[in-house]
Amino acid sequence: MISFLRLERAVTALSNKINWIAAFAVVFIMLLTTADVVLRMFRHPIPGTYEIVGFSGSLIIGFSLAYTFIQKGHIAVEILVQRLPWLGRVIINIINDILSFGLFGILSWQSVKYAQSLKLSGEVSPTIQMPTYPFVYGVAVGAALLCVVLLVDLIRQFKGAEIE
Repeated sequence: MISFLRLERAVTALSNKINWIAAFAVVFIMLLTTADVVLRMFRHPIPGTYEIVGFSGSLIIGFSLAYTFIQKGHIAVEILVQRLPWLGRVIINIINDILSFGLFGILSWQSVKYAQSLKLSGEVSPTIQMPTYPFVYGVAVGAALLCVVLLVDLIRQFKGAEIE
């Protein structure tokens, strides 16, 4: 029991930390876009803004997945599930965790494979010539961390923890 609580706390702490990277990326995008718009008025746009915003967006999505799940911030249709008895909700949550684990496990695995192929081919962005593979690895890391969070939630469901 103690080791499960430690695992849960460690996963939550790690999710919080990488979510801060996503939050920083949101602020960075906002500042970069603002600077680009202002500089465009003086005919000096920032080269590669579109690419940098896209790369940062991949970090925002990948690095906020686990935190969003922990905070129950994802979109869920709970109208029918809320009306089920406690055991029915547990079963639905277990099925959801298993399916989500499979989906994001495949996403992480395929993202690693794709990032490796991008690295081998030397793929870079067109304007600023930035390598693209690190950002794909970022999505893989975010999806893998979500898988760990889903596994912790699945264990919690099997242990009979309360459901909100």
